[in-house]
Amino acid sequence: MRERGPTLIAVTLLMALVAGTWWAADYVQRAVPIDPPARLTHEPDSWAGRFVMIRTGPDGVAINRLEGLAMRHYPDDDSYEVDHARATGQHADAPVTISRADHATMDAEGTRIVMQGNARVHRLPDLERAELDVQSERLVLYPDEDVVETDLPATVVNGPHVMYGIGMRYDNRSRTLQVFSATDVKISGQETVPRPKIPG
Repeated sequence: MRERGPTLIAVTLLMALVAGTWWAADYVQRAVPIDPPARLTHEPDSWAGRFVMIRTGPDGVAINRLEGLAMRHYPDDDSYEVDHARATGQHADAPVTISRADHATMDAEGTRIVMQGNARVHRLPDLERAELDVQSERLVLYPDEDVVETDLPATVVNGPHVMYGIGMRYDNRSRTLQVFSATDVKISGQETVPRPKIPG
């Protein structure tokens, strides 16, 4: 019995040492990240020149088209920036619209495009309606809904009629136009007062 006592103590100490080492290694591995996540900054990870992006509907027919002279993709928010952008909406149940701007930003899902700098949306005429033209410094497009809006001063030309206002929303599917704060309206064939200055 005296001979086995030291052996049992040595084995017990060895097991305690192994268990302690395992616990310490596990604790360090959980406490200190071995591979910390990569930092995402707003820097492009891919780019292209003179590109065209086409989105199709469930039936495979093209409904939206975005093109420009240059494109950059940003991984931090999965957005796209486009220089000299041109966006075309061609839904089957609505007139064709063509949008242009000096710069555009499209979000990750492609459901929102911000057209910035000399922004313009042009609805082509059809048999029932004259052409419609909306101009502002900033226009926001919602391609899936076929809607354009802005909260800045805008000029709307609907055939021979001209409207100046601040804040606007146009639904191309229902062909409805809302101008939230009209400052001047010019109807062809009628006189109008001089257009006041729009702040901003």
